[in-house]
Amino acid sequence: MRAASRRAAAIGLAACAASACGQNGGNGRNGGNGVEDAATVQEVMAARGLSEEDLLAAAKTYLPSGKLDEYVMLTSGGQSGHLLVIGVPSMRIIKYVAVFSPEPWQGYGYGGLGDEVLYGQGQRGKKRLAWGDTHHPALSETGGDYDGEFVFLNDKANARIAVIDLRDFVTRQIVANPLIVSNHGATFVTPGTEYVVEGGQYPAPLGGGYAPLSAYEDEYRSAVTFWKFDRAKGRIDEDASFAIELPPYMQDLADAGKLASDGWVFLNSFNTELYPGTRGIEGQPPLESGASQNDMDYLHVIDWRKAERLVQEGRAREIAGIRVLPLEVAARERVLTFVPEPKSPHGVDVTPDGTAIVVSGKLDTHCTIYEMSKIKDLIERGQFAGKDRYGVDVLDFPSTIRGQVQVGLGPLHTVFDDKGNAYTSVFLDSTVNRWSYERLDQPVEAIPVHYNVGHITAVEGDTVSPGGRFVVAMNKLSQDRFVEVGPLYPQNFQLIDISGPKMRLLYDMPLPLGEPHYAQIMRADRLETVQVYSPPGVNSYTGELVPGAPTAGEERIERNGRKVDVYMTVIRSHYTPDTIEVNEGDEVTLHITNIEQATDQTHGFTVDMYNINLSLEPGKYEEVRFIADTPGVFPMYCTEFCSALHLEMAGYFLVKPKGAR
Repeated sequence: MRAASRRAAAIGLAACAASACGQNGGNGRNGGNGVEDAATVQEVMAARGLSEEDLLAAAKTYLPSGKLDEYVMLTSGGQSGHLLVIGVPSMRIIKYVAVFSPEPWQGYGYGGLGDEVLYGQGQRGKKRLAWGDTHHPALSETGGDYDGEFVFLNDKANARIAVIDLRDFVTRQIVANPLIVSNHGATFVTPGTEYVVEGGQYPAPLGGGYAPLSAYEDEYRSAVTFWKFDRAKGRIDEDASFAIELPPYMQDLADAGKLASDGWVFLNSFNTELYPGTRGIEGQPPLESGASQNDMDYLHVIDWRKAERLVQEGRAREIAGIRVLPLEVAARERVLTFVPEPKSPHGVDVTPDGTAIVVSGKLDTHCTIYEMSKIKDLIERGQFAGKDRYGVDVLDFPSTIRGQVQVGLGPLHTVFDDKGNAYTSVFLDSTVNRWSYERLDQPVEAIPVHYNVGHITAVEGDTVSPGGRFVVAMNKLSQDRFVEVGPLYPQNFQLIDISGPKMRLLYDMPLPLGEPHYAQIMRADRLETVQVYSPPGVNSYTGELVPGAPTAGEERIERNGRKVDVYMTVIRSHYTPDTIEVNEGDEVTLHITNIEQATDQTHGFTVDMYNINLSLEPGKYEEVRFIADTPGVFPMYCTEFCSALHLEMAGYFLVKPKGAR
């Protein structure tokens, strides 16, 4: 064994049990046989069927206890409704962030102040929404680079946008869009986070309401919403936001221009056929076939700064409380221009220098690279190939492109490194392909992944200054990769080293919480988090100190008729007060402050049988209001193991039955 390999093996030995060993080669299913008798690196390699490459992969991903990841990946949680935080290169899950769904560990959606965000701000329509289909997180940017302050997340199923504050990774705001019924080109931010972009997907009458599918072309519409972000407040300003009406094509992904393309947003689409489905008519094809007939769909090129100016000039009309720039105005003023794109596109990605836009068509074998300077020049000169049926100017396809690169069957998404390379996920071929967006290199380098890769992410790969080093393939299928646990398989994230002349697969990571779609990776040192809320009494959902939050010595129970207010403090290892007695039917409000100021001293609080569960981080204030409608004796206890006397951190909530003395 070469000296370098011996060093790598020695580093990797301790990592084998917790890393990629057994995933990239050798006997992955029975890799532990005989290892208990092994005394040397070579014996461990032989016993587990490992190669030098396996141990090198382990060395590149293993972190000894106490050492921290250099990067963090923030990924959508799919149907879970959550955001996930994953360390890179260790690929360890660090946190789930509750966003659109109740989450008991964080006490989100179980009676506390988070209910106002989840069940208050986040509601629309008559049904109580308790889940979300999260797809595309977007980190806030300053000058086109991640700044580590906020992350935004969309809910495709219910057309909602969430704001998560990265100081404490808490969801501060959910905005429900009353204009559209679903979104997909969301969330993406402009380079200074002036706006959070939300593009619709499945058209419907704007603002809600009914129209028959026979009126699809005339009464159905889509829209792209520009949510104004107030960085100082850490909130979307709905009153300062606006939208642009779009034709009833099914818009897909989006990206904001930067540097050479700053001021523009790009949104691709499918179903330019305007096919609404079978409508129950025998012999008609299903939507997937009817919406995939045309050889070209339309890339939407949007001049958002001109749109903003026209809205400020009063050219918009209000629909469902949002200022909307009408389609005819957007078309006439060339706020909206179309460029033909290969059929059924599912990726639109702006290069780091902003000079080009890469589009991938699911039913094409190429990545198409559009030249921003050509697009702007043609628009400025008014040189178009025609109009669509809604009066939107359409540019000539060959006149707008830098070129095309053949990458394989089913290209989807593209990210970038710091060397002028693009990385494209290829779904049907199950590969990640590297190519030069500057030179349009052929042939393309491909690395197999397992299997059917969808989205892809690179270290700061969506910014003006990508970091290189790693790409993560977000694969949809994982059969034969992990221990089988029934017919519902996890997703499979695979970490790829892109730092050398050849891409190398380092790590398989099962992700068994929903179907994550997209992620962004940033340097961990960009984060400036708080470890405790100080002084105690902070509402974590607003970030503000709550006037009158109970502190030590101010604990009490106040009764005013049928209303009971309990002012409680929490500290290791007791509640004060720890006994509460009320009458059946009383309205009870618990005001609770964790007065701990020591890092990681979180407490929990629950009242048995009342569906109340809170997470009380150091210095956090919580408030619960409920009706004591079930008589009896109910333990209250700490749900977070906090000290040697954790089990003793308890008390009683007593509800005296009606008529009892």
